[in-house]
Amino acid sequence: MDREYVLEPPPREARMWAMWCHLSALSGFVIPIPFAHIVVPLIIWNLKKGDDPFIDEQGRESLNFQISLLIYGVICGILMLVAIGFLLIFVVVGWGIVNVIIASIKANDGVRYRYPLTIRLL
Repeated sequence: MDREYVLEPPPREARMWAMWCHLSALSGFVIPIPFAHIVVPLIIWNLKKGDDPFIDEQGRESLNFQISLLIYGVICGILMLVAIGFLLIFVVVGWGIVNVIIASIKANDGVRYRYPLTIRLL
C-alpha cells in the first residue's frame, strides 16, 4: 500500500496538529532562539504525539527533515571555504521552505507526507 493514501482521513484536530508540527519549523525565521526550527516542532510533537498516530508520524517526519537540513547547512558552511557553499546554502534554505509548505498542506489534507532526501534518525 502506498503510504501517501489512507483509507480514512485522520480527525480534523490530528490534521491540524500535524500541520503545526511542519509549519512550526518556519519559526526559526521569526524567533531569535538558536535551533528554533528544531526546538519548536519538538515541543509540539512531544506534547501531542500520544493523541493520534498521524501526529506522531508527521511530527517525527518534520523533525527528521529539520535535522537533515541542519546537517546539510553545516556541509554548506564547510563548502563555503571553496566558495560553492555560498550558492548551495540558498538552495538548501529555499528547498527547505518549499518542502515545509508542501508538507503542511498535505498534513492538513490528511495525507501522510515523506520529505525527500531526509535522513531518518527518529
